[in-house]
Amino acid sequence: MIERPHINEMIVVEGKSDTQNLARAVVADTIETGGSAVNGDAVRRAQYAAKTRGVIILTDPDFNGQRIRQVMTTAVPSAKQAYITQSEGRAQKDNWHKSLGVEHAEPDTLRQALAFVMTPKIDIVTDVDQQFLLQNGLLNGRDARKRREIVGESLHIGYTNGKQLLKCVQQFGITQIQILAVLKGK
Repeated sequence: MIERPHINEMIVVEGKSDTQNLARAVVADTIETGGSAVNGDAVRRAQYAAKTRGVIILTDPDFNGQRIRQVMTTAVPSAKQAYITQSEGRAQKDNWHKSLGVEHAEPDTLRQALAFVMTPKIDIVTDVDQQFLLQNGLLNGRDARKRREIVGESLHIGYTNGKQLLKCVQQFGITQIQILAVLKGK
């Protein structure tokens, strides 16, 4: 049996099933948001944890997960971000309704996501702007979505739509060189 690493930061997840599955992968304390409504107690606990232990946000790779991540990141700007892809979060069996989430991810996947947490950079200047993203086919065009998926997965920032991409890249201080290396397959 693989020894479960200890995580110092509090991990923000959506619910009890996420906490239970996360316990298979790591030893960590969680803050459950109570679903897409994000209860006020969860926000207060995360704000306190940010001052004492640190916070990592690990939500489902879907619309509601992104919404929760946005609410929690607004409340706790210093929160680190961990991501899993949709394919990593898809239930493997009995999935007639396409269930997707942290509760379905394999322990190795969760450990990997936590090993590659991204820390937001405060007051950092990046050389990436909207024109750069347009020129490199990340905002529009036939393959823009696929290109954003590749960039998000390779740089461990998760999937973003075209409107969110610039903000996310700036938040993590990602440079043109990093994006170009991913797009060139290096």
